[in-house]
Amino acid sequence: MNPLHLLIVLLLLSSAGYYIGRKKAFAVAGGAQGIQKLHSRPVYYGALTAMWCGIPAIAVVAAWLAFEPSIITGLVLNGLPDEIRSLPDGMLNLLVNDIRNLVDGNIVSAASDPMIQQAADRYAHLKLISLTSLTIASVSLSLLALIFIRSRIVPNLRARNQVERIVRYLLIACSMIAIFTTIGIILSVLYEAIRFFQTVPVTDFLFGLKWSPQMAIRADQVGSSGTFGAIPVLAGTLMISMISMAVAAPIGLMSAIYLSEYANRRIRDMVKPLMEILAGIPTVVYGFFAALTVAPFFRDTGDFLGLSISSESAMAAGLVMGVMIIPFVSSLSDDVINAVPQALRDGALALGATRSETVRQVVIPAAFPGIVGSLLLAVSRAIGETMIVVMAAGLSANLTANPFQAVTTVTVQIVTLLVGDQEFDSPKTLAAFALGLLLFLVTLALNVIALVVVRKYREQYE
Repeated sequence: MNPLHLLIVLLLLSSAGYYIGRKKAFAVAGGAQGIQKLHSRPVYYGALTAMWCGIPAIAVVAAWLAFEPSIITGLVLNGLPDEIRSLPDGMLNLLVNDIRNLVDGNIVSAASDPMIQQAADRYAHLKLISLTSLTIASVSLSLLALIFIRSRIVPNLRARNQVERIVRYLLIACSMIAIFTTIGIILSVLYEAIRFFQTVPVTDFLFGLKWSPQMAIRADQVGSSGTFGAIPVLAGTLMISMISMAVAAPIGLMSAIYLSEYANRRIRDMVKPLMEILAGIPTVVYGFFAALTVAPFFRDTGDFLGLSISSESAMAAGLVMGVMIIPFVSSLSDDVINAVPQALRDGALALGATRSETVRQVVIPAAFPGIVGSLLLAVSRAIGETMIVVMAAGLSANLTANPFQAVTTVTVQIVTLLVGDQEFDSPKTLAAFALGLLLFLVTLALNVIALVVVRKYREQYE
């Protein structure tokens, strides 16, 4: 039984356990008339039975599947000749991948080596034994838990307390998973970035004015050393983000104010869905629009005025990106403005303020923390965009303040560095992790600044 089918079986057993536990609660209470004898409602007895029936078994399945590949791989490798097991780690990993691909059917068996075929057969046999054992163990554990908890159901069983305790532990576990996942991402990026900084000095990376990470694959090739100054890449990221926010912030905020304070319900119900359609358009479509329409428009306009405008420019990418993130600013700001209590508006109008004065002096200050949050989300969306920049701004890391020149961003360079035939241990590939760490620190700084602003104004207007 494959893991998906096994999970379905365990969920069905848990569902059956719910009804069995609930029925047992009615039985020990003497029917519906004696339900007041129970410490908890019958639904809690059923939920407790379902949790005991499902959670331990699912935990066993998760742990089993986590360690199964490494254990089976170790057993298969122990059955290979000594000369095979003594291969370098890189070649041994390739051999293991071939065995797994053969088991999964990604390699034709006739084209494989007999030794690899034999190892694949052993791998498949061990995997079958593992899945069979897992099925028997998990289903048996689920049934034993069901029998155990059913025998413990008595009128004075504090089922509600136990259910709430289990739910609290599950919520804590989910929170810890999110925290440890974040910590793992940071540590993995930091580890690879440290390896990069062992080759390239930190000062050269942070303050270098030239970005040319072209590393040679062989020692006899030209370009065996690159230049890894991150200033041009970071400057391009900030320039495109600023252009996009110069478009999205005023348009999104003004549209939110109009829809929430001035538009009638009919116009609001028509305009807001149409505006939010922009958020559902794929970014590659925006990239096509920027590359085929906006960028040629700027180039032709420059030729008409006698100016030198590149066919790929930060202005084209920034404008289209600004249009793309307008719904983020507009929708979130609209929700925040609508959340301002109506009593504040009524009080300002009662004191003689006009509607525009009420919006400027009461509504916007009260909603300012939420507006800052929407702008921060839009900035993060602009910094992380890749496709529009690739198609409209280019890949050239130019250090320039001219928005009509080709530039690049951090995310584009990360994608570029991780694609190709370069070795993973080379500075060119490791530079992607250094850029990722730099982008993380910049985003963290923006979050801290926004948190300080939000906290300051929230205390002022609450």
